[in-house]
Amino acid sequence: MKEINIANVLVNKRKEKGITQDELANYIGVSKASVSKWETGQSYPDVALLPQLAAYFNISIDDLMDYKPQMTKENIRKLYHKLSADFASEPFDEVMNHCHEIIKKYFACFPLLLQMGLLILNHSALAGDMEKTASLIKEAKELFARVTKESEDVELAKQALYTEASCCMALGDANAALELLEGTNAPSLYTETLLIAAYQMAGKTENAKAALQAGVYQHIVSLFGLFTSYFALYGNEPERYEEAFRRVSAIAEAFDMKRLHPGVLANLYLSAAQGYAAQGNNDKALDMLGQYGELVTGNIYPLRLHGDDFFNLLDDWLAEFDLGTAPPRDEKTIKQSMANAVINNPAFSALTGEPRFQRIAEKLGASLPAGNAR
Repeated sequence: MKEINIANVLVNKRKEKGITQDELANYIGVSKASVSKWETGQSYPDVALLPQLAAYFNISIDDLMDYKPQMTKENIRKLYHKLSADFASEPFDEVMNHCHEIIKKYFACFPLLLQMGLLILNHSALAGDMEKTASLIKEAKELFARVTKESEDVELAKQALYTEASCCMALGDANAALELLEGTNAPSLYTETLLIAAYQMAGKTENAKAALQAGVYQHIVSLFGLFTSYFALYGNEPERYEEAFRRVSAIAEAFDMKRLHPGVLANLYLSAAQGYAAQGNNDKALDMLGQYGELVTGNIYPLRLHGDDFFNLLDDWLAEFDLGTAPPRDEKTIKQSMANAVINNPAFSALTGEPRFQRIAEKLGASLPAGNAR
């Protein structure tokens, strides 16, 4: 990820022009040794010589330096997953220092800044204490705010706006989140429908089917996210709560979410368990935690986004995601987070004396890699 690559450019351009290092040195007015050092990367030309060199080779100064202030989507993806793995295996502060170096180096690469903000946000709980975690969430929020304000990519800015609002919520500032999100819940057209119709009209049936499957998949995943909010809002209405869980469970079974997207189903079980615990319905809460434990300690790893027999045209679309089909956190970190969501969750404090809860906690703890249980 070296941003200035003048050495290779000088070598290639000099050979294209058919001149020796001596001839280039004489033209520029430096020694042959200086040109040799430039071409081997041991030193750079003086800044005052750059216009002369660029003019000699009939290229811009940016082309001469092969300056790349942006990172490709693929490089961002690889970097994110490497850093995510580092967070699971290296000292936290060392990885954060590396993150800060990268952010500083590519501060104008907005797709990278968005992913670095998400990386910090997704791993902030590993910081060790609440104050440090809050500081990291604020840091991520500032990155998202920069992307929202400075990026000319509408979709990128929209993603940054939503994640900035999620940071506000994590920091307990609901009013700031509302200010950011004002107007975003206005009625909107479902663009997938128009896109599908356009593909059909153009005779591109397979494209229409792929777009249709992607649209259905997105709405199903979003629906499960909405139901976790439903449980939180209707926890004091047991009958409505029970009916909501019955309906979303039927959807989960119909679309085989246990295999299609186990992470979504795990969040549903956990949210339902928290709601039942708040109602004082310990048996139901333990039922949900039991299902949660069976799922997250089962054969669902490595976690990857994927299609199935019903969504048989989904994989190419999923592969285009910013992070590809891999999850945003390393598997070790995910397993630790899943265990902590039960073992260290104050919502289940009334259940800790229950033998069933203790067995679930033990099972979750036993599923962690050696040295990770805590």
